[in-house]
Amino acid sequence: MEVINMEHTYLKELITEYRPYTTKGEVMADLPCLDNQNQNDLGIAIIDMDNQIYKAGSTDLSFSLQSVSKIISLMVALEDLGEEKVFQTVGMEPMGDFFNTISHLESNDVHRPYNPMVNAGAIAICSLIKGDNVQERFERIMSLLRSITDNDTISYDNNVYQAEKRKGDRNRALAYYMSSTGAVVLDPEEALDLYFRINSISFTVEDLARVGLFIANGGKLLNHNKQLISHKHLQTLQAIMMTSGMYNESGNFAVKVGFPCKSGVSGSIVGVVPGRYGIGVVGPAINEKGNSVGGGKILERLSTDLNLNLFSHSI
Repeated sequence: MEVINMEHTYLKELITEYRPYTTKGEVMADLPCLDNQNQNDLGIAIIDMDNQIYKAGSTDLSFSLQSVSKIISLMVALEDLGEEKVFQTVGMEPMGDFFNTISHLESNDVHRPYNPMVNAGAIAICSLIKGDNVQERFERIMSLLRSITDNDTISYDNNVYQAEKRKGDRNRALAYYMSSTGAVVLDPEEALDLYFRINSISFTVEDLARVGLFIANGGKLLNHNKQLISHKHLQTLQAIMMTSGMYNESGNFAVKVGFPCKSGVSGSIVGVVPGRYGIGVVGPAINEKGNSVGGGKILERLSTDLNLNLFSHSI
C-alpha cells in the first residue's frame, strides 16, 4: 500500500478531485447563510495531536452548525446528569426513518426518541441541560465551544436563528407531542429555543476540526491536561455518532469511512479519529439523506489513503 503523508498539497488534490461531486447535491434553500452560489464550495481542515493544521479549499466559509450541534448538547447533558438519567429520556438505537419524522414517537410504546441524533432526541436533550433559563444554558454551551475551539469570536447567526424559529413547525410538533405523552418532561418552547440557538452557531472547518480533535483527545485540550468532558461520556458519544451520526446513511459511513462522524444540513461534517485527528469538512451541496456529497467522498478517500477505518485495525 502506498504511504500517503498528510500535506496541504494532498488535501488540495482531494478538493480538486471531488469538487465535481458537488453538482450531484443541492444547497439547503432554507438557510440564510447559504445560497446557490455555495453549490461548488468544498473545504477541509485536519488537525493532528501535535496541533499541526492542514487545510484546503473553502476554509473561510462560515456555516451554521445545524445537526452537528447535537453532539455538543449531548456532551453537556451527559456531564450534567450522567448516562443513566440521559438515556431514560432518549434511547441510543439507530433509526432508519428521516431525522425529523414524528412517526417513531407514535409507534414507539414509550413515545421516546430513538437516539439523541434525531431532531426529537436533540430537543429532549436540550430540556436536560442545566441552567436557570435558556440564555444561561446557551452561554454554558458557548463557553465550552470557545474553549474547545480556542476561538473567543464564535457566536450565533441571528438570521439563521430567526429562520429556524419561523420555519420550525415540524420541530414544534415533535416537542409538543413528547410533552403531551408525558414520556419526556420538558417545557416545549424553552427546549425549542435552545435547540434553534445552538443550530445557528457559526463555524468554519477549522472550528469543526477542533471539536473533532477534542473528542479524539479524550475530552482534553492539547494545551493543558484538564479533563473538560468525561472520557466515558465521549466513548458513549462516539459510539452514537458511529451508529446514528449520519442520519439514515450511518451504516454506509461506518462501512466506507469507519470512524465517528456527525453531519448537518449546512453541509458540514465533523470526523473523529481517536488518538490521531480531528477533521472538519464542509460542502453545502447535500444529498437526499442530508449529507454533504463532496464532503462524504473526501472522508471515504481519507479513510482509505491514511488507513483511518477503525475496524481495519482488528483484522
